[in-house]
Amino acid sequence: MRLPFEPPVEPMLAKPASGLPDGDGWLYEPKWDGFRALVFRDGDETFIQSRDLKPLDRYFPELAAPLRAQLPERCVLDGEVVIARAGALDFEALLLRIHPAESRVRMLAAETPASYVAWDLLALGDEDLRGVPQAERRVRLEKALGGATPPIHLTPATTDRTLAADWFDRFEGAGLDGVVAKRLDGTYQPGRRAMTKVKHERTADCVVAGFRWHKNGPGTHIGSLLLGLFDADGRLHHVGVTSSFTWERRAALVEELASLRERALDDHPWREWAEWAGFGDAEASGQRLPGATSRWNRGKDLSWEPLRCERVAEVAYDHLQGDRFRHATTFRRWRPDKPPADCRYDQLETTAPFELERIFGR
Repeated sequence: MRLPFEPPVEPMLAKPASGLPDGDGWLYEPKWDGFRALVFRDGDETFIQSRDLKPLDRYFPELAAPLRAQLPERCVLDGEVVIARAGALDFEALLLRIHPAESRVRMLAAETPASYVAWDLLALGDEDLRGVPQAERRVRLEKALGGATPPIHLTPATTDRTLAADWFDRFEGAGLDGVVAKRLDGTYQPGRRAMTKVKHERTADCVVAGFRWHKNGPGTHIGSLLLGLFDADGRLHHVGVTSSFTWERRAALVEELASLRERALDDHPWREWAEWAGFGDAEASGQRLPGATSRWNRGKDLSWEPLRCERVAEVAYDHLQGDRFRHATTFRRWRPDKPPADCRYDQLETTAPFELERIFGR
């Protein structure tokens, strides 16, 4: 490619914050929930690079033609590949694309086509814009993509902190992660956490129904705790794990949980799965259970040990993906005052949908 620089390029990263930064000089953008993607175009040649510097083109073949048709002849963009369905972003549909079979990828591309949302312009023609202030890069980006049409989008941006705070609340219903803040006078710094991200975080009280040993071996340290929530019919579903413990705390948990391991399977709601050792259809009962094998975790040690369902942990999470926590949660505290039966899905906060078309003003 005849560009000011060649792929791969480490993307600029963001550091987390508990709230939007104060003061002037900030550019705010919605935080998209998709696959980070740098796009390189030189004439008829395009290349989509992932955050971890790998090619993404084969997984999103439907984007090649729109990128060639709408991007400047020679350019480098930073942005996100997303899939929107029913007025919200669908991250699970993105995950399904990472499949070795080309026929499967092309079928999914036709059924649930992806979009590309651009938020930065790193090169244009022979110009390397990474050393240019963010404010100017935004102006250049708006000019370059002023006529973009789906599936290519220009992310909304504002310097108004009040509007950004409103976005933080309203856009969540469309599946967006939060808000990103960038210094208007900042340059593009590959590999450095030079942006600020503010993500949604909530807490939930969950039943601790089991655990996994740390990878250094059984009997040494606790690796993670398995969390459960009851549905309206009283079935306990596996909703995720928490593993945010120090090395010392992991060791202390071995003794702390020892008594709960005694006769844990006698009346355990996941007893059938534990006895089956995860080699069957863990969802056959309609119950979300811990450790069903899939192409995402095949080869990983999913063995776990049950605990009597008597302890409740308060954990912090960002949002749900279906009926599970999207990411690993953060342990906050034990809740000895909370009965396990009260750990139900209905405690979780929900957000009304917000149509994606309104984000783009279409």
